[in-house]
Amino acid sequence: MRTLFLCAALLAGCLIAGSGRDLAAASEAAEIKVQGTRPQLMFACELDADKLQALFADAAVLADLKDLNAGISLALMDLSSQRAQVIRRLNEAGIPVVAWITLPKEQGYYLNADNEAATAARFAEFEKWTAENGLRWAGIGLDIEPSLGDWTTIQQGRKWRLVRTLIGRAFDGKRVLQARTAYAALIRQMQSRGYTVQTYQLLFLADERRAHSTVLERLFGVVDVRSDDEVLMVYSSFNHALDAALVWGYGPDAHTIAVGSTATAGSGELDARFGPLNWDEFSRDLIVASHFSHEVGVYSLEGCVRQGFLPRLKTLDWTQPVTLSSATVEKVRGFRQRVQTMLWIASHILYFAAAAVLALVCLVLYWRRRRRLRTTRVALSGT
Repeated sequence: MRTLFLCAALLAGCLIAGSGRDLAAASEAAEIKVQGTRPQLMFACELDADKLQALFADAAVLADLKDLNAGISLALMDLSSQRAQVIRRLNEAGIPVVAWITLPKEQGYYLNADNEAATAARFAEFEKWTAENGLRWAGIGLDIEPSLGDWTTIQQGRKWRLVRTLIGRAFDGKRVLQARTAYAALIRQMQSRGYTVQTYQLLFLADERRAHSTVLERLFGVVDVRSDDEVLMVYSSFNHALDAALVWGYGPDAHTIAVGSTATAGSGELDARFGPLNWDEFSRDLIVASHFSHEVGVYSLEGCVRQGFLPRLKTLDWTQPVTLSSATVEKVRGFRQRVQTMLWIASHILYFAAAAVLALVCLVLYWRRRRRLRTTRVALSGT
């Protein structure tokens, strides 16, 4: 989840850059009213083993999940006996659990183009652990995000090192193809074992597809690979001013939508800028997401428990209309256009560079030809 903040700056920057134009255009647009229907809720849970056990020591949490007929996507931060105990308890309670595959932090934690081999090895370890502990799964989740290593490089102030790395990646199209092929084969292997596979993708991947670009794949190692169910992570907590318009703007591109975040980031600076959703924001995002998606993901379960959202979800009126202002809808539309334009230009930068070089060569040849003609005329006039 922390690497999503690498994208938050782009989100905020593009929105600020075009906010004046968007608001002017929005003056002629109409408000939008959205109604949803009760979806299947799937809560993401990303806790270490001790905190996980403490969370489910509260019987009310299990009871609320059962009443909501909800499931859990559980991050497998370790393959410990303590985590297995919690999963068996969820199995016994009849709560669907998706195995959210993660890697040790030294291997990047999230799945991306740089660690497919480690992911395949982790899946083998997961299968062994599952068999040894008699665990049952509703599916497997693959969270495809930039490596924690990139985030760490920024935190350590080594920005130029990251820039050099990104420049090298920008011209490595082979890496994209190899990653897509490798992850597609891994997903087929998982499916052959009887698992339904979900992929969790950054919302910008929807813009990359529209721009027919591979820039994000090349620079950040995200992998555009298809599974049984793709979950687009549309977190309006990165810009609270957009309200549910961000979900509305990306909804048509999503098979399944995940909303959030309801949890703190654990950093005072980040929480001040990108604080968790409150109940009004959260419920509006859920209703708008349910307009597009029969299943809605939530990041995160622990954030919802901390804020007391689970009991309130049991009485939520999913048919109540949500009104989206014309200004926020237009902001998101303009934002997406800018992102797609940036991605398209970045994808064709070599063509622009080649055209510029060609134009320069033509200009130099033109001026040389003119100088030779001038020299010839002077020589002829002198004779």
